[in-house]
Amino acid sequence: MQADEMEVPINNINNSNKQKPLPKVKELFKNQRKDSEGSVESPNLEFEYGDTDSLTAELSELYSYTEEPEFGLNRDCFEEDFRSQVKGKKWVELGLPEQKAYVMRLLDTLEVTNREKRLKVARAVLYLAQGVFDECDTEVDVLHWSRHNIFLLYDMGTFTALLELLSMEIDNNQACSSAVRKPAISLADSTELRVLLSIMYLMVETIRVETEDDRPEWKTARETFKTELGSPLYNGEPFALLLFTMVNKFCSMNAPHFPMKKVLLLLWKTVLFTLGGFEDLQEMKVRRRERLSLPPLPEDSIKVVRSMRAASPPASAMELIEQQQQQKRGRRSRRPLVKQDSLDTYNERDPFKNDDARDEEEDSDEADSGIEGEVDPLDRDVIIQPPPPLPPLRPPTERLSFPKGLPWAPKVREKDIEHFLETSRNKFIGFTLGNDTETLVGLPRPIHESVKTLKQHKYISLAEVQIKREEELQQCPMTMGEEEVEDTSAETLYLGMLPNLSQYVIALLKLLLAAAPTSKAKTDSINILADVLPEEMPITVLQSMKLGIDVNRHKEIIVKAISALLLLLLKHFKLNHIYQFEYVSQHLVFANCIPLILKFFNQNIMSYISAKNSICVLDFPHCVVHEMPELTAESLEAGDSNQFCWRNLFSCINLLRILNKLTKWKHSRTMMLVVFKSAPILKRALKVKQAMMQLYVLKLLKIQTKYLGRQWRKSNMKTMSAIYQKVRHRLNDDWAYGNDIDARPWDFQAEECALRESIEKFNSRRYDKNQNGDFVPVDNCLQSVLGQWVELPEDFHYSYEMWLEREVFSQPIQWEELLQAQ
Repeated sequence: MQADEMEVPINNINNSNKQKPLPKVKELFKNQRKDSEGSVESPNLEFEYGDTDSLTAELSELYSYTEEPEFGLNRDCFEEDFRSQVKGKKWVELGLPEQKAYVMRLLDTLEVTNREKRLKVARAVLYLAQGVFDECDTEVDVLHWSRHNIFLLYDMGTFTALLELLSMEIDNNQACSSAVRKPAISLADSTELRVLLSIMYLMVETIRVETEDDRPEWKTARETFKTELGSPLYNGEPFALLLFTMVNKFCSMNAPHFPMKKVLLLLWKTVLFTLGGFEDLQEMKVRRRERLSLPPLPEDSIKVVRSMRAASPPASAMELIEQQQQQKRGRRSRRPLVKQDSLDTYNERDPFKNDDARDEEEDSDEADSGIEGEVDPLDRDVIIQPPPPLPPLRPPTERLSFPKGLPWAPKVREKDIEHFLETSRNKFIGFTLGNDTETLVGLPRPIHESVKTLKQHKYISLAEVQIKREEELQQCPMTMGEEEVEDTSAETLYLGMLPNLSQYVIALLKLLLAAAPTSKAKTDSINILADVLPEEMPITVLQSMKLGIDVNRHKEIIVKAISALLLLLLKHFKLNHIYQFEYVSQHLVFANCIPLILKFFNQNIMSYISAKNSICVLDFPHCVVHEMPELTAESLEAGDSNQFCWRNLFSCINLLRILNKLTKWKHSRTMMLVVFKSAPILKRALKVKQAMMQLYVLKLLKIQTKYLGRQWRKSNMKTMSAIYQKVRHRLNDDWAYGNDIDARPWDFQAEECALRESIEKFNSRRYDKNQNGDFVPVDNCLQSVLGQWVELPEDFHYSYEMWLEREVFSQPIQWEELLQAQ
């Protein structure tokens, strides 16, 4: 598919960044009040990044608030059937054999042809999966019985039965055509699908999560279920592929009634369960490096990131104006205040401005964590607050309590060493030795030391090994033989996604665009609210407020699921094979993923992080155990008491990590960041005081600093200091200076085309079954060929003499032409 066929429409992301005349001081105070939310006063966010939120939070996000009446409906369907079968007992009072017998009878009833009867039985199964909450007194009891019932349901083969029903609903053309013709789609159009997907999600999420008190048979069931979901056991393809098909069908407008939020959540959790989370990825990476006899990783990146502390955010507009007013009082002659489209203002701190004592107490331990002599402390007052004045001669023992050095070990690639030696040989001896990194004859002593230091920090990635191996297989297909491909879950999923991968990527990005808070409603955009809008629209202000919160929450959950899913796919495919990762990455880039993510961040990011789009009393399982208090407009506006919204901060970090993966080592894509003016957008995200989010923002700023020009670097020295302190260093990377960058033109289109060619060769060699048609063995022995028995038609015996006369004997032989052809 061509690039122009794959684009997701993106509005101009820079509309809000056009330069405007500088307003008056009072107006600037008012206009910038919101942007100062992330100023020095904002506290550190106690956020721990992980695969998912808590189990309770993940379960509650499955249900929209408009689905609340269905909890009682599920209970009624169960009790009506249960009372007809079991007299005078509750579910929690039954023994395990009786519970199994009842579940078996329910599964038999699921196979009836009556649609209404089947839906009632499915609701009864859903009530079991939800933990028979009417018989429980606390939320802990609900979760306990939900876990017990779900392992029981899996043991009885419920998931396979649900999968058959789900396939029937997906292929229900009557429901699809009816939904396409409807002017407005509501919850009622997706009832059967929502019930089935809810049960499957509860099963996948509950079985996926390990607990300390798991029984041995539950641990065995978890491994079995994980293998089944990741293997092509369901309809000859992994379960995740069926869900990808649902996403694609929905985005092509053929099934607008599909409940996309539930589909995306189930798809994300299925991929997370079958492929593994971030810590599993780290362990797999370590084992893969050991198998290839590569040096161990210099550090555990997860532990390093978790131990990092957030830097103080840059100064707000009000603080800048105060600074400017102090300068006008004649303390020191300074340059005038200029229009700021970034987070940095001056190249040095105003020494006459008094530091707030509270800020000193909070940030004094952070400011002294860098390397002495490397960064001027005057350049660090915005990103890292300076410590109190110190005596000129300080005993070295005073620094023992502070961490020394930078958080990451430096890395050097093999090609970096080759480039350094090539430059040095050209300079000192006038010729080069190609890729030779051992011969140092004729080079001065400092070059020897430099090469030694570079080799000490040399890092060989799995990707480099895989690329080299692929080149060998392409060059010597006969002598290298067939490649042994490890049968992993990631390999199985990639093989299944390969024929329609571009469609899946475009569908996910369309949904992400529709759910982004910066997107404006359009008549032709995808309707992602089909499974949140009630049949009857609200008529009171309170109902409207509740629905508004529900819709915003619905969109946030969709963004969370898509961002986590895309990041998992990229990381697992990169570990499995670099060209699988590059194939998905290139489809994302061609479908405008880079400007889409920048568009997402082109908002008041502090408002998004601290959004209160949740109603705690309506969250599951709280709402099914406790009495429902009367909701008021004040209680809805108050929201929860949390300092930030976990899912929104999680989504932001995921999107930043995806953007890093798409642009790393890709000059053409780095230039896209520059062209789309991402620097001011990214620097606004530094207001969020969370170390991991700041790290990935600074990484994105680092890779483009050399293209932004000397003036930008000069006026953004505080951001440069933060990059130096938090981002890994490449020893001979000229990121901070960009010398002779104009003299090194990059052919961006050729770069992407060369990568695309390598990817296509890889896919053709490994997955095209007819790839070796040119290498079929040929029998060139004369006796063997003439001795083969050939089936001739019956009439050949009667006409072969005429054929010989006409085709052989009567044709003159041109011996001269034959000799010339030789």
